[in-house]
Amino acid sequence: MPVAHDGATTRQRRGPSRRTILLAGAAGGVGAAAAATVAALSDSPSTPGYALRRSASSPVPAVLAGPGVTRVERVYSHARGRHVNLVLVLPVHAPPQGMPMSLLLHGLGGSARSAPADGLESRLSAQVTSLEVPPFGFIAVDGGDNYWHEHQRGDDPMAMLLDEVPAWLLERGLGGQDGTPFAATGTSMGGFGAFVYARRQRERGIELNAIAAISPAFMTSWTEAHRRKAFRNETDWTSLDPLRHLQATRGIPTAVWCGDQDRFITGVREFIQLTRPEVGYTGPGRHNGAFFRSTVPGLVAFLGKHAPGATSS
Repeated sequence: MPVAHDGATTRQRRGPSRRTILLAGAAGGVGAAAAATVAALSDSPSTPGYALRRSASSPVPAVLAGPGVTRVERVYSHARGRHVNLVLVLPVHAPPQGMPMSLLLHGLGGSARSAPADGLESRLSAQVTSLEVPPFGFIAVDGGDNYWHEHQRGDDPMAMLLDEVPAWLLERGLGGQDGTPFAATGTSMGGFGAFVYARRQRERGIELNAIAAISPAFMTSWTEAHRRKAFRNETDWTSLDPLRHLQATRGIPTAVWCGDQDRFITGVREFIQLTRPEVGYTGPGRHNGAFFRSTVPGLVAFLGKHAPGATSS
């Protein structure tokens, strides 16, 4: 079982420039460092080498006290017609008011509770409290098994993400002035959903700062997609499939990690070849928790680089 892992008012979100990040490899105990441009692939699922710069307008307070915390609540989603779990992964117990948040979308058979990979909270807390990255957090919600779109009438997880998540974040003093997540992150089915979410936000005039996908479920045939029982027909699937809508998210800083023994590796390699993402890793690994955990350092560093108030070095 894979784990992971707004409102109609439009606005433009301007992210930091896509400058060079350092990618240091540590696979199998063998260290390797490489400077990776937007088009390059990393030597490791980890992506260190980010330095935080602060300005007078940066939301970073003088002192942030750890450790991190994961909070679980129940909320009612009108878009889904049911109560859902809402999980917040926060770098500190008392985060700054309006702290930026990234979506964290779970995989098929998962839930908001299973969305955070092991080690995510502790890694996020360590890098935020040491000022390696600016303060940010994650929000996960139950999305069902319908690839984050309305497959069953009256159950629309994408509408929940777009229209309800911002209000839930604002109620908790998170997500900036309007509660809109600055990034979309997801694993497997959640990776698929992250690209669909970024596309839908762009259609509303809202530009995400980043997309981060771990082992995204990029399927290369309707036969494969049909087995998921999450699409009405082939036309329904192709209308959503990120591989068939590359232009819809082009220009948004993107990171993708996928093991070379993952069942989705063919589609991920096609995506990397066609889009040249800022980070694209296709090294040793399977579609399992061990690989998902290995991407946590790179995930936190990548999102930290593109979080509001941060500038890459």
